[in-house]
Amino acid sequence: MISQPYALAGVMGWPVAHSRSPILHNYWIEKYGLLGAYVQLPVAPGKLEAAIAGLPALGFKGCNITIPYKVDAIQFMHEVDANVRRMGAMNTIVVQPDGSLKGFNNDGFGYIQSLLDAKPDWRADTGPVTVLGAGGAARAVVLSLADRGAKEIRLINRTFDKAQALATEFGGPVKALPWSERHAALADVALLVNTTSQGMHGNPPLELTLDALPKHALVSDVIYVPLETLLLSAARQRGNATVNGLGMLLNQARPAFHAWFGVLPDITPELRRAIEATL
Repeated sequence: MISQPYALAGVMGWPVAHSRSPILHNYWIEKYGLLGAYVQLPVAPGKLEAAIAGLPALGFKGCNITIPYKVDAIQFMHEVDANVRRMGAMNTIVVQPDGSLKGFNNDGFGYIQSLLDAKPDWRADTGPVTVLGAGGAARAVVLSLADRGAKEIRLINRTFDKAQALATEFGGPVKALPWSERHAALADVALLVNTTSQGMHGNPPLELTLDALPKHALVSDVIYVPLETLLLSAARQRGNATVNGLGMLLNQARPAFHAWFGVLPDITPELRRAIEATL
């Protein structure tokens, strides 16, 4: 009798203890009766190349890449898809049948779908967008918003040079502004996005005054630990619609799971409750 092969996947970053990806993927593994596991892969700085190179030898189908390696991991791929080339960041590695490594970025897809799940009539072209941060998540969010028709994207980062470099690289609607202008840059926007780690559990809160933010603006945070950051709480209390980072996590996971385990999983209310119960 030929038994089903055991499939391994995981999340690689530093740290990864906060990640709910293991709960999510292992839920799907059990739901669809698959043989395998999804594990935490904490990789200390300086060990990334060796860790990635070891994936095929250890029998992994691939892994997710999270903070702080979404950009650095690209150099260790044999091949990357078009989204990775355009975004300059990746979040998924798939081990190919010949043992080579291919990088993907599903973050942009996951982010846009999370907005549409929360607000089906959402459009990117209804007004200016302010994005805080200029790391790997920002790259995926900014380019995806531009692809959806955003006409003005104000990119703000604590290190202005990093925001300026990203704006120059992407061009089009992306304009860099200094961190000191973050409060005023909320005037007349239709969407505010936090892609920084500020507000995440264990990190300092995001210092942002929402006085200039229109009441009709949608406020989103890619953070999902905690489920409601201080930014989202403040926005909700003043009447703004909010979207947390859980939807992005769930939606970006679907194509990755499909690539590793051969099943395109569903996002169900039961799954959302299972994740939320750990937050």
